Formats: sequence, C-alpha cells, structure tokens
Amino acid sequence: MRQLGTHLLLELAGCSPQFLDSTDKIQHALLDAAIAARATVLGSSFHKFSPQGVSGVVVIAESHLSIHTWPEFGYAAVDVFTCGDRAMPQRAAESLIEIFAPAQHEIRELARGIPGELSDNDADRPSWRPPIDRGWA
Repeated sequence: MRQLGTHLLLELAGCSPQFLDSTDKIQHALLDAAIAARATVLGSSFHKFSPQGVSGVVVIAESHLSIHTWPEFGYAAVDVFTCGDRAMPQRAAESLIEIFAPAQHEIRELARGIPGELSDNDADRPSWRPPIDRGWA
C-alpha cells in the first residue's frame, strides 16, 4: 500500500453523560485536539440530537476529526484522520482521552492509502480507474 494517511478510531467508554450531551464541550474538545495535532482547522459543524447525543466534524486541511456520542451509554466514537507528514493524529487522540476522561478507551490505527504496490513496470499506467458499474443508479 502507498500510505497517504493515518486513521485513528477511538472508542471512549465510561465518559460523563453530561459532557457527552454538550455540543459546546464536544466542539471545544475536537477543536483543541486538532490544535494539539498541529492540524490546520478549516471549519466545523455539530448537531445536538433530541433527546440526547451529539454528532460533529472538524474539517482540517489534513482531513478531519469526527464524533458521535451516546450519553445514555457514556460512550463516544471518534475518528481522527490525517494525511501528510505535518499533523500528528496520536497527539489528537491523547488530547481527547485527557479531555473526555473515559473509564476505558481503545485506539485502533489504520493506514489509509492506495492498495497494492506499484512496480517500475507500472510507472506509466494511470493509478485511477473508473468505478465498476454495479447498476445501483
């Protein structure tokens, strides 16, 4: 694989339900995490659900941070996806773990990029191919 980015999946359990239900606190936490990662923040959007829960995304030049919370379970699912060499997604994860203070957490790291390896014989071949028509349209 030609790695283009790093995608961290955070499972945060045993968090404060009140914290997980606060749009302002969630938004500040993700913005702080983006700054901790040395990412370039371009914008953000957050939504408060009724009766509870928050979803949101911080768009960064390097990709994004996103979240969905379940206050009734004390749980948050967070994605930190960065491309390039400048941003440090692990620092974003550390910041979020500190801010959310979960009783338990798990981080899974995925390399994101172009599957397969290009050989010298493939150098002149375009790397993009049109999608297969599956007849879904």
